[in-house]
Amino acid sequence: MRGVTVTLHVRTQKVVDSTPVYDALNNPVYVDSVVTVDNVLIGEPSTDEVTSSINFEGKRLAYVLGIPKGDTHDWTNTEVEFFGQRFRTFGATVQGIEALVPTPWHKKVWVERYE
Repeated sequence: MRGVTVTLHVRTQKVVDSTPVYDALNNPVYVDSVVTVDNVLIGEPSTDEVTSSINFEGKRLAYVLGIPKGDTHDWTNTEVEFFGQRFRTFGATVQGIEALVPTPWHKKVWVERYE
């Protein structure tokens, strides 16, 4: 089994000379960058996962992503692109202990359709 390459929109707070940058209203200023992540497994959610996402998050679960071992990106509340469409992650990232998970993927992330 092999995953696909997805585009991840990484949002980081802007820093100048080791100091975080804030706007006139004292809100953090963010910089967006785009990275690709290889070997991401894209799966269909189970009925229980769809029901849980609607009941607890109020969002419609579209896919479940399997994140490869060794990946250090923050997948919380971020935009992801694959299949020519845009999605947003939501909910908690579920992570297993790398050494104890026999597959190449050790994190699970939920995504909803995002336009």
